[in-house]
Amino acid sequence: MITDPKSIANIAEIVTREILSALVEETARAETQQGQQCKVECVDNVCVKTCFDEMGHVISAGAERISSTLGSIPDDLSKASYIDHTLLKPEATTEQVTQLCKEARQYHFASVCVNPTQVKLCASLLNGSTVKVCSVIGFPLGASTPETKAFEARQAISDGANEIDMVINIGALKDRNLELVARDILSVVQVTHASNCLLKVILETALLTDEEKQIACLLAKEAGADFVKTSTGFSIGGATVEDVALMRRTVGPLIGVKAAGGIRTADDFDKMVKAGATRIGASAGVRILQGDKAPSDAPKGY
Repeated sequence: MITDPKSIANIAEIVTREILSALVEETARAETQQGQQCKVECVDNVCVKTCFDEMGHVISAGAERISSTLGSIPDDLSKASYIDHTLLKPEATTEQVTQLCKEARQYHFASVCVNPTQVKLCASLLNGSTVKVCSVIGFPLGASTPETKAFEARQAISDGANEIDMVINIGALKDRNLELVARDILSVVQVTHASNCLLKVILETALLTDEEKQIACLLAKEAGADFVKTSTGFSIGGATVEDVALMRRTVGPLIGVKAAGGIRTADDFDKMVKAGATRIGASAGVRILQGDKAPSDAPKGY
């Protein structure tokens, strides 16, 4: 018999989540019988329900506060394989992008993350290596339409991208227009997964409340995204340990969490991974692997 108070509390939390989720799913099943397919995800006090028609289009989405869940951290990986070696500055030159790819090959980073116009160059330079090419969509504001983001993703993949990091429609999330947010994410999920590419969904956590972060994570998970990601690195703040832990708890153990924005040292890296990150976006990847401290004049953002 389990008598440890912490274990009992954890079990009670899981049971509560399952019971309350089941109640919400009863409503979802009724709608499924009418030709809809609905998914329900719950975390802490928030449940999100997204409904799709027979063609897979989002037809409704909503959130309400009712339940709770627990998350866990996936198995450890080597440090370099966590890192998306990143250069997203608008003034990035061909020489700088070439150096980025050279470093990525040398240190065996997970990917290079670049703007769409540099994807072809990176794909050429990294041909034959294990390093992936990641590009950003709807970046950095997230305010373009789902159709535009889908087109951008399709073009980037055609140019050689293996992974896509998209920014959600932040304003729509704050308006509680969750149908638009879900459709926004799903439009890019469908493009990326049709080409066997990964999709990471950028929330821009510095602009969101904790509840909005949870809702965005659940919508991304329901739409089939492979990762949720903290930040663009171009807003008012970047990744925090607290946000990474919240995102990991929200999505559970089965999809990735990427921390990005302001991660410049090995200590930063270790804290984010301990909190639950399985990918790190950073321009300081080499410094992180070498264990160096960030210089006092280190730039903000990536």
